[in-house]
Amino acid sequence: MIVITGAAGFIGSCLAAYLNSQGFTDLVLVDDFSRPEKRKNYQGKAHTHMVARNALPNWLRANEQRVQAIVHLGARTDTLETDEQVFEQLNLKYSQTVWQLCAAYQIPLVYASSAATYGDGSAGFSDDAATTARLQPLNAYARSKHAFDCWALEQVEAPYFWAGLKFFNVYGPNEYHKGRMASVVWHAYRQIEETGRLRLFKSYRADIADGEQRRDFIYVGDIVRIIFELLNQRKYSGIYNAGTGQARSFLDLGRAVFAALGREPQIEFIDMPENLRASYQYFTEAPMNKLRQSGIEFEPTSLEEGVSHYVQQYLIPQAYW
Repeated sequence: MIVITGAAGFIGSCLAAYLNSQGFTDLVLVDDFSRPEKRKNYQGKAHTHMVARNALPNWLRANEQRVQAIVHLGARTDTLETDEQVFEQLNLKYSQTVWQLCAAYQIPLVYASSAATYGDGSAGFSDDAATTARLQPLNAYARSKHAFDCWALEQVEAPYFWAGLKFFNVYGPNEYHKGRMASVVWHAYRQIEETGRLRLFKSYRADIADGEQRRDFIYVGDIVRIIFELLNQRKYSGIYNAGTGQARSFLDLGRAVFAALGREPQIEFIDMPENLRASYQYFTEAPMNKLRQSGIEFEPTSLEEGVSHYVQQYLIPQAYW
């Protein structure tokens, strides 16, 4: 039995679909299932139980002997939310409870961290535990993820295997409900369908041209494969980057969306809102050597291939994985 928190969300529902495709149907889906716009994410997924988020600790205490692993993906992910207490409760304290139960019952744990913990990137993007404490996240969401990473690294009592994954810019199916927090690919598709054009933020750095801001965009199919391999291997605990290892520009992404739609690119640049400028990341790229050295080998999907698959197989038909 595998427990997935955040199972009604983007990555959690994709993980459930992938596990089903690999023959795993004894799944426990955990989330706040009250949001109707997320229902299609988990409908049709083979599972054994659905457990409300707040009921999970007691459910685990009663069923721990049946649980083979927990993948903790549930979190508050709004980077524009400023209430630190919201993140402290949902992203820090709740995650600490899940960790402590996994440690007590020796259940393997894979949890979601974030590349947002790297802040403006001036401290680099190394997932070496020795550098974690030096990072300076730029918003409340990132600070909550960073706080849990630091706390986890300090724990003497730990699950016999655990892995924290610093997700970079993940895109792919089942993110329809995310609104403004959906991926750039989703927003680009919507803009192009509605207006025929794509608007990208101008650069506010003299050394970076408009549209040449670069991020490590990773297809959700690659993320769930990484999780699956970690669950299978269960050897080397620690925090790992989860990206492609290759930064690509927003212009590259925009052109890929136009290509997937069979259209000529029509791209313009607009002012970035002032409240985003101080916390904007101009470059992210995931060094992936630590994950590969742990024995996890995978070839990431190229941006062009991933965008094409996402747009043509999911966004155009409004399909779910």
